[in-house]
Amino acid sequence: MGNALRFLCGHFCHPTSDSLPPHAALSSSTAGVSALAHDLFEFEITSQVPPGLGKHVVSSKKAQANWYGKLAEAWKSEKPTPRTPEEASRLVIQTLKRHQKKDVEGLLTFYGLPLPHTLVKPSAPAPTAASIPEGVKFELQTLPVDAKAVADGDTVTVHVSTSHPRESSCVPKEVRNAALQRSRARNAKNYAKADALHKTITDAGYRVITFQNEEVLAKKYRIRLRGIDAPESTMPYGKEAKEELKRLVEGKCLRVLVYGEDRYNRCVGDLYCNGKFIQEAMLKKGFAWHYTAYDKRPELSKWENEARAKRVGLWASSNPDKPWEWRKGKREGK
Repeated sequence: MGNALRFLCGHFCHPTSDSLPPHAALSSSTAGVSALAHDLFEFEITSQVPPGLGKHVVSSKKAQANWYGKLAEAWKSEKPTPRTPEEASRLVIQTLKRHQKKDVEGLLTFYGLPLPHTLVKPSAPAPTAASIPEGVKFELQTLPVDAKAVADGDTVTVHVSTSHPRESSCVPKEVRNAALQRSRARNAKNYAKADALHKTITDAGYRVITFQNEEVLAKKYRIRLRGIDAPESTMPYGKEAKEELKRLVEGKCLRVLVYGEDRYNRCVGDLYCNGKFIQEAMLKKGFAWHYTAYDKRPELSKWENEARAKRVGLWASSNPDKPWEWRKGKREGK
């Protein structure tokens, strides 16, 4: 098959002479993408569709072979090739848009890929530098987010390089000195001293992070996503909300528009990643409520209502617990 597909197969999976059923049972976030790439690679060699597919679709083997031929060509033409389940799902839906709905959804289910009604369609472009919304106090450009930095579905810890003009003038002298001494200690292989100095740095709200093969002194910020309220970790869908936020931001640099602070000293802000508005994605996937007590933006209510209508995420329940009421009950010992 084409180089792009060969690269993807080599990157995601290790093909064998057999297919990989049952695909729907694969658990990792990219397993369905890997399985589809592998089966397209196999199809071009053998002209055979994977065994077990017929249990999920209604059309004949001849029709299935027609789909795989179209998908193989579309996959090779896609630049870059799909990497996420959402990207793979959109390619399948677009390529087979004239085919039966049952067949398209059956194929997606076979690979464990998102169904059409669950895909989020971004509609809120990130503000440009010339169109910062009213009320924004300052803007942060973060370093890549660590998976452990996601506390729950509406809170994440980020780090910003102190080389940024806003940060550089605010670094305490003792932190600068500790960072310099730590670097010297590491060069001398005195790791115990280096670790002690790094504790001094972290206690002051900073951290040394390796980024692009260089050590960067960074300031820590806790961010509370503005306008949404996700289920707490021990509530129904709390774990799923946290995992969704982690999936959206892990390993990525974020743009944060900060509007103020809450009573826990967290920055309250809007998060953007590669132009995608994170709060929009959380609401549309049904992993958060619109927090109307603190935010009246109508588009947030619109996205929540879309998720309610589709009964996705926490809206699969007819009467999900409201996180603010749940917290109040905990405080009152109910």
